[in-house]
Amino acid sequence: MTSIIYVSSATTPFTNRELAALLSQSREKNARDGITGMLLYKDGTFMQVLEGPPAAIRKQMLSLSRDYRHDALNTLLDQNVESRQFSEWPMAFWNLNTIDPAAVPGYANFENTPLTSPDFQSDPSRAQTLLLTLRDGL
Repeated sequence: MTSIIYVSSATTPFTNRELAALLSQSREKNARDGITGMLLYKDGTFMQVLEGPPAAIRKQMLSLSRDYRHDALNTLLDQNVESRQFSEWPMAFWNLNTIDPAAVPGYANFENTPLTSPDFQSDPSRAQTLLLTLRDGL
């Protein structure tokens, strides 16, 4: 099983309606391809973890790299894992622009950190910790 965490910038900010459409499409495709994960959106940037069969993950990453809605796609972590950490969701989602940091224990540590922060790039375990913190808040 492969797990990838990446960040990217939206070419234009997404509206709530566009985010809902993206989620619907992603959830359907991921369920079909055996992919699970979580998508975060904040200030026009995305962070996503994808986990599943290696071939399906590679195909999804190739598709994302060609998607006109994404720019500056940067893989933070690419690893083989024994088991899924987001097994319940074909695509869990948090719009971090609308979250109350007090509502999710542990999230306040990341509240003002941009998803494209060098902190996540230099220490990808911080990105993984953020995603797991939010997973546990669902």
